[in-house]
Amino acid sequence: MNTKLRPPAVPLVTIDPYFSVWSMADRLTDDFTRHWTGRRQAFTGLIHIDGVAWRFAGRVESNPERYYTEPEAMNQTGLEVTPLSTRYQFEAGGVGLDVIFTSPLLPDDLELLSRPASYVSFRVRSLNGRPHQVRLYVDVTGEWCVNETDQAIIWQQEVQGDLTVLQVRHAEQKPLHVSGDDQRIDWGTFMLAVKQSPDVRTYLEQAQVRKQFVREGDIRLHEDKAPIAQPQSVRDAELVMACVWELGEVTGTEEKSQLLVLAYDDVYAIEYFGRPLEAYWKKDGKTVATLLDEAFRDYPDLMVRCETFDAKLREDAVHAGGDKYADILSLSFRQAIAAHKLVRDLEGQVLFMSKECFSNGCIATVDVSYPSIPLFLLYQPELVRGMMRPIFKYAASDAWEFEFAPHDVGQYPLANGQVYGENKLEGQMPVEECGNMLVMAAAVTLADGNTNFVLEHRELLAKWADYLVEHGLDPENQLCTDDFAGHLARNANLSVKAVMGVASYGLLCGLLGEAEAAERYRQAASDMARKWESLAADPTDESHTVLAFGQPGSWSLKYNLVWDGIFGTGLFGEETIRREVVWYVGKRERYGTPLDNRAAYTKADWLVWAGTLAESREDFERIIAPLWTFLNETRDRVPFTDWYDTKTSAQIGFQHRTVVGGLYIKLLKDRGWERA
Repeated sequence: MNTKLRPPAVPLVTIDPYFSVWSMADRLTDDFTRHWTGRRQAFTGLIHIDGVAWRFAGRVESNPERYYTEPEAMNQTGLEVTPLSTRYQFEAGGVGLDVIFTSPLLPDDLELLSRPASYVSFRVRSLNGRPHQVRLYVDVTGEWCVNETDQAIIWQQEVQGDLTVLQVRHAEQKPLHVSGDDQRIDWGTFMLAVKQSPDVRTYLEQAQVRKQFVREGDIRLHEDKAPIAQPQSVRDAELVMACVWELGEVTGTEEKSQLLVLAYDDVYAIEYFGRPLEAYWKKDGKTVATLLDEAFRDYPDLMVRCETFDAKLREDAVHAGGDKYADILSLSFRQAIAAHKLVRDLEGQVLFMSKECFSNGCIATVDVSYPSIPLFLLYQPELVRGMMRPIFKYAASDAWEFEFAPHDVGQYPLANGQVYGENKLEGQMPVEECGNMLVMAAAVTLADGNTNFVLEHRELLAKWADYLVEHGLDPENQLCTDDFAGHLARNANLSVKAVMGVASYGLLCGLLGEAEAAERYRQAASDMARKWESLAADPTDESHTVLAFGQPGSWSLKYNLVWDGIFGTGLFGEETIRREVVWYVGKRERYGTPLDNRAAYTKADWLVWAGTLAESREDFERIIAPLWTFLNETRDRVPFTDWYDTKTSAQIGFQHRTVVGGLYIKLLKDRGWERA
């Protein structure tokens, strides 16, 4: 039986929604690397061993219309995905090669988390004790800095201190000129940086140099060769930013290593209510040259920190839910962060802006933040506040006319006001977003005890709590976060969210020392929960609750119940929750328990939340093990999708979304915190 996860897509360079490149194949040599949207952003790796050329990444021929006999692929002997690194192992010609991609997204260091620099390191050794002559070649293409390959680029090489920096950018620089979902950045500068050395040579040339390296084991440019005319479209130029390392003789007694940094300066990152904002790492006037210098300087210490973080996270995950749960969390970590952009507002406060990837491209979507928060509550609560600040700012403005919370503040990267549903009442999620904001506010305050944030936004939180008291128990016909399923009246799981939203405001009142208000909202939530258990009971089968009040024979995952256990509020009966878990176990298909009785699809985040309701680890593992099987067997090679078919493993929609941060909820529940 296979016990090693085969990821549907492997994270390589994962910084933010524009700078996120993956391998969507079993082996790194099976295909070109691609942006998370599926568009090609090629990284090619070749190695010459004793005069014979081998591939370890991508392909040599970049034009799919031309035939070319590719050099043989090295044997990929290992693949390990940890939260912060991806390690490939290859063998060929008596030589072993490790290729390690690391994006050091350590959440305790916000400047580092924002740093748009990702590492690729190479380690070469002899496997048979004999000496081998080795040269290494790597290149990346101009595809990394444009949205479409018919866009023109310009390029240059600079020496910055002891670094050689190859740079490419779109010829027309218009920061923040467009928004959209299936959209890649076409402003700013993409860079490849290496340490200067007699053993390394760098090139800005056409992709044909790959073929010369295959034939000759080196690149020799003719002195009379004219440079490529620029600007020129990516498609026509076929530009590569290439490095060749002369490793010389590799023997059985040593390991030789090399390092490169891939970086992206986006100039401006987010437009925030009409103001362009720079990325967080620029907050003290830091330049790109300084960033690259620090990236190389910090590398040894950073790798130790990353390995320590990876090991501790896996240990915690195995303890909480077993090896398969640890695999799931390892695959989701970088994606959950890279679907955000970290900036500061004009007051210097953190903004952590999500992109609703491959659903509609909205920015700072509340019902995308809500499922993602478990990871950030565990490792950096301030990022949760950074998700919420844009919503509070917009909801407090004259532009927002409703008494409930907004859905979003725009379409990435333009955060200028909600775009979802064209702001029509029938397109809103009144109970959903009020409940989300209140639960998030309580969770982040409990996580670190800082009450200043809720005090600052007290008026809105109180209004939304009162809205739920009046409208939340038996919701009218409206959308919830599972909007793909359409409008639904009397949604039982949405009602749970309303109850927990009211309870959350009661918790906040208690944390603020307001005993009377705390008791009033606690009692309101308790009364709602008692009525819910009566409304949600299925008169035809008492072993589960219904999808919607008044719909006997229906059922759904009541994933919102998880906060009752995490907060320790105890509003819903333990026996009710036990029966629900038994029902979910019994309704499993090969790839998971469906979201509800209407269709065979599920949501990965809600599946793990439902599993976290289980009292026993055995039941938790029964519910989440099919998710591991889905990831291992699905034919859809995309970054971790959260919406898929439980019978066929087919992706229904969505990929690269930050909601996979929600898979950390079992760790959050097990850790606990001091409760009000």
